[in-house]
Amino acid sequence: MPLLSPRNNGRMAQSAAGSRNSQLYTVEVGDTRFQILKRYQNLKPIGSGAQGIVCSALDTVTNHQVAIKKLSRPFQNVTHAKRAYREFKLMKLVSHKNIIGLLNAFTPQKTLDEFSDVYLVMELMDANLCQVIQVTGLDLDHERISYLMYQCLCGIKHLHKAGIIHRDLKPSNIVVKTDCTLKILDFGLARSTGTSFMMTPYVVTRYYRAPEVILGMGYKENVDIWSIGCIMGEIIRGAVLFPGSDHIDQWNKIIEQLGTPSREFMERLLPTVRNYVENRPRHPGYSFERLFPDMLFPDDNSENGRTKPAQARDLLSKMLVIDPERRISVEEALRHPYISVWYEDQEVNAPPPGPYDHSVDEREHTVEQWKDLIYKEVMDYESTHNSLGAAGAGPMAANANVDQPNAAQTAAPRR
Repeated sequence: MPLLSPRNNGRMAQSAAGSRNSQLYTVEVGDTRFQILKRYQNLKPIGSGAQGIVCSALDTVTNHQVAIKKLSRPFQNVTHAKRAYREFKLMKLVSHKNIIGLLNAFTPQKTLDEFSDVYLVMELMDANLCQVIQVTGLDLDHERISYLMYQCLCGIKHLHKAGIIHRDLKPSNIVVKTDCTLKILDFGLARSTGTSFMMTPYVVTRYYRAPEVILGMGYKENVDIWSIGCIMGEIIRGAVLFPGSDHIDQWNKIIEQLGTPSREFMERLLPTVRNYVENRPRHPGYSFERLFPDMLFPDDNSENGRTKPAQARDLLSKMLVIDPERRISVEEALRHPYISVWYEDQEVNAPPPGPYDHSVDEREHTVEQWKDLIYKEVMDYESTHNSLGAAGAGPMAANANVDQPNAAQTAAPRR
């Protein structure tokens, strides 16, 4: 998967709609039945997760490969229904080159009573970062690493403009193409930036959880910066930075490497949490020169190449800060010398998303009420995008979990 240079996103063409039944066919993909629009052919499973199964397909209208996600029993319980609603609502709302967007969305059912399935159509990407990192012998140079992180920061800044914290950033939900294009996926866990609460253990992948999340302190936008720092460090090291087996082990892994935090930090903890943390063995931590020695970085003897490891370490040292009050912001990270070589105002400061009504998903709803809300969103999309006709009308965007055997030889990004 050689990474080349960014490509321009296409738009799917419109054509006439027919009756719902005449446009659908049923196909078995593994043990999952897809009732799908006839325009999508040659379905092949490429990934699955808590929210559903993803297939690749040929869109015969545009002659492009796409990814189709069937939401997995979105109404089996309140948690799944709320996630399905948030994901679909945010994908409809957000439009940025580094964030997933919809090509199409539809349901094969005709009425609310029958409603059970939601299909989301997205651009097919080549691999997720988890696969890129795991490829044996992969050696990304500074140009690629910094460009990937720049795009990730641009996407996250765009979400933050809408008052949305992603809070589930991890290599498996960041996808890339051979041209070094990066896109962020999966918004079922996104929350309003005004929300502060103790997160339950299953909410996000433990390895990328910020300390303030682990310790139940509440959080703000730069909780996502910690996750980006973990991802960048994992790309460089080739292994997870803080592979904790549970909450306690996760905290121990962090302080063993970064050191026990200051008393000022401790004083902001809840009394019970503070008592536990203060009674753990104290650790001085290691320098970032030891955590990320020169040997981990690409071998580049040019003058510019020799400065890059120091710049990368400096950025990591500002992102991987236990105390969120001292951690770098997204804007500061974008201005950092390791990242700023790519800075383009129209990418960093793209027009903000429209307003997102947080009140809907902050209220408690029954499964049936969530079902009704999601059905209305799908019907609204179909009516405004003619999705049961030839096409949806959004910018092409990403999808994930593609298992490609050569998913990581990366060529140079654009200048």
